[in-house]
Amino acid sequence: MSGLEIRRLRVTFDGFTAVDGVDLDVRPGDLRFLIGPNGAGKTTLVDAVTGLVKAEGSARFGGEELLGRSVHRIARSGIGRTFQTATVFEELTVLQNLDIAAGAGRGVWTMLRRRKGVPEPVARALETVGLTELADSPAGTLAHGQKQWLEIGMLLVQDVRLLLLDEPVAGMSHDERQATGELLQRISEERTVVVIEHDMDFMRSFARSVSVLHAGKVLSEGTVAEVQADPKVQEVYLGHAAAEATADVAVQEA
Repeated sequence: MSGLEIRRLRVTFDGFTAVDGVDLDVRPGDLRFLIGPNGAGKTTLVDAVTGLVKAEGSARFGGEELLGRSVHRIARSGIGRTFQTATVFEELTVLQNLDIAAGAGRGVWTMLRRRKGVPEPVARALETVGLTELADSPAGTLAHGQKQWLEIGMLLVQDVRLLLLDEPVAGMSHDERQATGELLQRISEERTVVVIEHDMDFMRSFARSVSVLHAGKVLSEGTVAEVQADPKVQEVYLGHAAAEATADVAVQEA
């Protein structure tokens, strides 16, 4: 299992510095949450790691430098990401979506034909994301949360080792958020997972570690409790609600 090591990462757009010299270490098997106000640089950081924007500095995964590589080469290094809106082939079944993602060296028409057997990696991904019973359902008929799970499954069949997820529970119901958190916990047993998130309840429930970004810099890092107790974080992001939550926990533990 590999970790992500970022050093002095800087991204500028027309003179505006969106990511300003960030150092970040995500250890192998971590479930790291990136939080911070809008415009803090969270998505831009992930864009830099995945080759979508040019950046200065260094971003290494598994000992390999990512900056300067093409999006395709970075993906082949075992790195996958999702966006805020799930991108699945809605007319195709869940199984066909996973089949296409897996590739398996077959032509597209071969992949679209119904086959007697399901490849083991695809069956395993179906089980992991909880969509086995819906394998033959068109992806377009899935609930919002299920489409996100399918997209995660499409990364799993590619044997992605670093998952970068952009607000995976946005728009989900409470039950879907809970199921997604449990899914991410299972995935991170064998992979490294980084989650950009605005849902603080979700973060508190499932993050193993947290990095807070503000104005393109890392403001604070640590466990959920450590970050919530940081006065700088309370001031610029979490506000009084976080302070009250921390106080409530302290009272309960006293």
